Amino acid sequence: MEALLVSTFVVALAEIGDKTQLLAIVLASKFKKPLPIIAGILTATLANHALAATVGYLVSDILQGRWFRILVAVSFIAMALWALIPDKEEDIKGDAAKMGVYVATTVAFFLVEMGDKTQIATVALGARFHSIAWVAAGTTIGMMLANVPAVYLGEAATKIVPLKYVRMGAAVIFAGLGLWTLIEALKG
Repeated sequence: MEALLVSTFVVALAEIGDKTQLLAIVLASKFKKPLPIIAGILTATLANHALAATVGYLVSDILQGRWFRILVAVSFIAMALWALIPDKEEDIKGDAAKMGVYVATTVAFFLVEMGDKTQIATVALGARFHSIAWVAAGTTIGMMLANVPAVYLGEAATKIVPLKYVRMGAAVIFAGLGLWTLIEALKG
């Protein structure tokens, strides 16, 4: 249960202001069809994050021991620093207009999420908690918590809470997870 809750919280916070959230806003503004956009986000996130959690799980099986746990801790701390860097709408690529709304959203979200902060966090969480299902479920819930309001509220969602403070909060959480993992690695 801890893996689910931590994964949900970390990704929900990290996703605010991220390029996939900006993509959700762009798609919502362009298509004005929230349900197929939300379904596409869910499909893409489940596939992408299940894959990422599996990679984290498998890597943690292959690379065990103190040094691997230290590497996971350092990756969380690196994520903390990365979270402080704002994404820009210009980072979003692709022409979704040629496909249906659901397919366009699914493909765009899956591709844009590759190598993204939340995908890398999912790999690290999969390694940290050694649980594919709970981590993938939690990170998917976190993505949906951040992106469904963005779809419905569009650009107004980015003005509710200043993104600068959200990024700082996400950085603190990633740093905390990194330090927690590092302390555990050094103890055992």
